[in-house]
Amino acid sequence: EYKVTCVSMGNPHCVTFVDEDVRTLNLTKIGPDFENHEVFPKRVNTEFVNVIDETHLRMRVWERGSGETLACGTGTCATVVAAILNGLTKDAVDVELLGGSLHIEWDRDANLVYMTGPATVVFNGEIDI
Repeated sequence: EYKVTCVSMGNPHCVTFVDEDVRTLNLTKIGPDFENHEVFPKRVNTEFVNVIDETHLRMRVWERGSGETLACGTGTCATVVAAILNGLTKDAVDVELLGGSLHIEWDRDANLVYMTGPATVVFNGEIDI
């Protein structure tokens, strides 16, 4: 059984709070079950989240059409908004992802979500077309 909160950041997110350590979840098995569930006819991105404390989350993400990815900006923002709405965190949170950490802050008065973190090159290549 999972506790979920669905949030849109312009794309659909199913933020899933779990008790077991997200680092050991078998996302290859459970990710597609969420992505393709009948309640999401256009599929959904799913974030699996541990609440470490009121200013720190750990997250892994299953993106629709891509599978597990190292990070997802909109997914991380959706996760923090869901955590705040559920009374689990403060309005400024650090989120640990496979690809690194992001700082997310929700300015409720302006209804804006701010994301701060590094930008890193993960691939260079050439292709002949």
